Amino acid sequence: MKNPIVEEIRKIRDAHAAKFQFDLHAICEDLRKKEKTCGHPVVSFPPKRMLKKPSE
Repeated sequence: MKNPIVEEIRKIRDAHAAKFQFDLHAICEDLRKKEKTCGHPVVSFPPKRMLKKPSE
């Protein structure tokens, strides 16, 4: 069963990627620009430390 919301998001994402010929660097750069000018606060968290697995 297809989820209409997921399908809509995929369609929007594909259209956005096509504007940049599917160049990941260009897509990310565009999203960073939008992030800075959107007016919403952007939160960034430090990376979480991975716990070492106990020796088996």
